[in-house]
Amino acid sequence: MECIAEMPRAPLDSRLRKRQRLGWDVGPAEMYKAVRPRHGWDVGPAEMYQLELCGQEVVNAISAAALGLSSGCVSSQVKQEQPHDGSPPLREDDRDGHYVFAVGDNLTSRYKINAKMGEGTFGQVLECWDKERKEMVAIKIIRGIKKYRDAAMIEIGMLEQLGKYDESRSSCVQIRNWFDYRNHICIVFERLGPSLYDFLRENSYRSFPIALVREIAKQLLECIAFMHELCLIHTDLKPENILLVSPEYIKVPDYKVSSRSPKEGSYYKRVPKSSAIKVIDFGSTTYDQQDQSYVVSTRHYRAPEVILGLGWSYPCDIWSVGCILVELCTGEAIFQTHENLEHLAMMERVLGPLPYHMFKRADRHSDKYIRKGRLNWPEGCTSRESMKAVMKLSRLQNLVMQNVDQAAGDFIDLLQGLLKYDPSSRLTAREALRHPFFTQGFWRR
Repeated sequence: MECIAEMPRAPLDSRLRKRQRLGWDVGPAEMYKAVRPRHGWDVGPAEMYQLELCGQEVVNAISAAALGLSSGCVSSQVKQEQPHDGSPPLREDDRDGHYVFAVGDNLTSRYKINAKMGEGTFGQVLECWDKERKEMVAIKIIRGIKKYRDAAMIEIGMLEQLGKYDESRSSCVQIRNWFDYRNHICIVFERLGPSLYDFLRENSYRSFPIALVREIAKQLLECIAFMHELCLIHTDLKPENILLVSPEYIKVPDYKVSSRSPKEGSYYKRVPKSSAIKVIDFGSTTYDQQDQSYVVSTRHYRAPEVILGLGWSYPCDIWSVGCILVELCTGEAIFQTHENLEHLAMMERVLGPLPYHMFKRADRHSDKYIRKGRLNWPEGCTSRESMKAVMKLSRLQNLVMQNVDQAAGDFIDLLQGLLKYDPSSRLTAREALRHPFFTQGFWRR
């Protein structure tokens, strides 16, 4: 078998995924009050340029990719300049509030900018050399705008809360350091491998071996069980927010060559060399019973009770885990849609009819999806293409059987427990970890 050190870059994915999560666009004033302020927080931008404060060291690890960034976001337009031994020259932020830098700049006296890794709504991510630890790290630099600073402080608070407990070091990422630099909150993480979504995309959306799915599922459920025991709900679980610790992979024969596979090398697929993962992006994490009206999870992994306006709680994360495991098993997101009625119709196509009592309790915004106590489908269908997208889906059992040769029965039974419509009947993370599916097989970490 051929061993490869790093994942090659792939072209941007043309698949429709989801609209941007809106959590960063909400000013969480109430949540911000609970976060302990840091020295220098109220200092104006001019004074901040002189302070270049460095935050307190916290524990352990996360990655640069850990920030939910796709490799397609990488920019090649970073200005190259000679390294600066001291502080870089003062530069104004760009018009969107992003920090303006040059490769070779120092970011405080401890970090030196090596490259730009990507950017998002929140800001940008830089690869930096940590002079103290003598290693490369990833630093998430938040835009110098109050609502994004507020959201960053909430994420820091969540990360520090998780970091207080040894158990979280297994699969929940942890903050390593943070500081406030020239009016930009900077969060330091270790560098990890690609996200599961990036790995699937660069692997032509070929499914993972069931033994690997088992090991990833176990770590993911352990992470979610830990969070739920702390009364925390992640709210945005998806393959983009789950990172492989190592970028290394091997090539193995692929006996199920699909039409989506490229001609060259189509009889081989990549398999991660290690199954170890980290769950990332706690920017929209919330406490149970907290006002969650602003939370918008990623469409493909959104639970039916959220669509029907029945509220958020721990089972929403469990539903997302079920959707993720199906995607790892098949190579494709199970519910590829951007519209609520079509999404609910897809659920019924794969999992059977939604229960009447959920329709009865649905909020007024969901009335248009319901008629005479059932889903208004196909009568409410907006287009022939939408109807075709629903009709082409198979039942859950068939989706799994097409891709799994061993342990298919146990895996299907686990998924049926994770994807129960009624949140009160859905498996908890701890219950899922005791399922027979996890008593079989082994995959090297």
